[in-house]
Amino acid sequence: MTVPEIAARGWYKSSYSAQANECVETGQLVLGGMAVRDSKDAGGPSLQFTADAWAAFVSGTKAGEFLGG
Repeated sequence: MTVPEIAARGWYKSSYSAQANECVETGQLVLGGMAVRDSKDAGGPSLQFTADAWAAFVSGTKAGEFLGG
């Protein structure tokens, strides 16, 4: 599948992004889950996650599980 075919509702960047073309974008997948891509390579590959995996990532991020020590 190509990137345009997998994103159901388009791609979104964080409002915290300081540089317009230097961040990651997320897109909801047609069959559920999320995709992540580099905004500098919009036609390039994306990482794809199931809905459960994405929910676990978001939950872990909110809980501070990925902070360096």
